[in-house]
Amino acid sequence: MNWLLIFIPVTLGLELFAPERHVLIFVTSCMAILPLAAWMGEATEQLASRLGEGVGGLLNATFGNAAELIIALSALRAGLSDVVKASLAGSIIGNILLVLGAAMLAGGLRHPEQHYNPAGARSQATLLTLASIALVIPAAFRIAAGTTPESLGRLSVAISAVLILLYAAYLAFALVTHPGLFAGAREEGEAPRAPVGRALAILTAATVGVAWMSEIMVGAIEPTAHDSGLSKAFVGVFLVAIVGNAAEHATAIQAALRNRMDLSLSIAIGSSVQVALFVAPILVLASQFLGPAPMDLAFPGALVLLILLSRLITGQVAGDGRSDWLRGAQLLAVYLVMAISFFFLPGASASR
Repeated sequence: MNWLLIFIPVTLGLELFAPERHVLIFVTSCMAILPLAAWMGEATEQLASRLGEGVGGLLNATFGNAAELIIALSALRAGLSDVVKASLAGSIIGNILLVLGAAMLAGGLRHPEQHYNPAGARSQATLLTLASIALVIPAAFRIAAGTTPESLGRLSVAISAVLILLYAAYLAFALVTHPGLFAGAREEGEAPRAPVGRALAILTAATVGVAWMSEIMVGAIEPTAHDSGLSKAFVGVFLVAIVGNAAEHATAIQAALRNRMDLSLSIAIGSSVQVALFVAPILVLASQFLGPAPMDLAFPGALVLLILLSRLITGQVAGDGRSDWLRGAQLLAVYLVMAISFFFLPGASASR
C-alpha cells in the first residue's frame, strides 16, 4: 500500500488550494489513512511476534483501534457525536463481520480447514453480548417517560465506568489468569523480526500521520454526505469504520493466510470487544471535556440492531473452533446486506 502515500500531499494540497472540493478531500484523506494504518498493523505485528498470540492479538487490536479512536476524537471536537456513534457501531460490526469474514475466506482458500481455541472465542463472544446489553439499556432509557438529556448523560457515564472495569477484568483474564485460552501454535519459519526501536518509530510516525489526515477527513464528512446524497449514518457505519479498521484488515488476513487463526480471532473479535468496552466508554468520558456537548451511549435503534445481529451470527460461526472459506463468505454476505440496507436507508430514519 505504500504507493498510496502519494495521497498525503494530494490531500494537503486540496485542503490548501481547493477547500470547497469536499468529496475529493474526503476520498483522498481516506486513501492517505490506509497505508498509514497498514504501517501501524505491520509495526504492531512485529512487536506481537515476541509476545505470543494472546498478547499479540491484544496489541494489534489496541493499535489498530488507535486510528478509530483518533478519528472519533476529531469528530467529537467538531460536535459530530452522531458520526462518532455510527463509526463505533460500524467498527464493532466491521471487525466481527468484515475483518473476520475476510480472514476466514482468505485463510480457507489456502488451507482446507483451520482451527483455533473455541473457549477463547466463546469468552470474547460473551463479552460482546454484555456490551450489546449495555447499549440496549441507554437506548430504551432514552424513550422512557420523564427522561432528560442530563439523566441520560449521567446513566451513560455510570455505564461507561462499569464497562471499563469489565474490560480491565477481561485483560486480567486473558493475560494473567487464563492466557492459555487465547494462545495458538507459533508459526514455523517466521520472518526475521524488526528491531523494537524501529517498530516503535514506525508506529509513532504512522499514528501522527493518521491523526493529521483524520482531522481533515472529519472536516469533510458533513459536506460530503450532503453533496453525495448519502446519509451520515452510512458514511459513519461503513466508510469511516472501514478506514479506521484498515490495520485490522491487513493483519488479520495475513495471520489467517499463515494459518494463525487464534491470532486472527484475537484481532477481529478482540478489537470489537475493545471498541465496545473501552473505546466507546472512553469517548463518553472524553466528551465531557471535548466538543460542544457530551456524548451519551444511547445509540440509534438501527445501530443497536446491527450490533445484536452481528453478535448472533458471529456466535454461530465462531463457536466450535474451526473455520473454512464458506463461513468467511457467510459473514461477508451479512455485512454486504447490512451495507446495502443502510445505503438505501433515509438519513432521518438512520438517526432514530
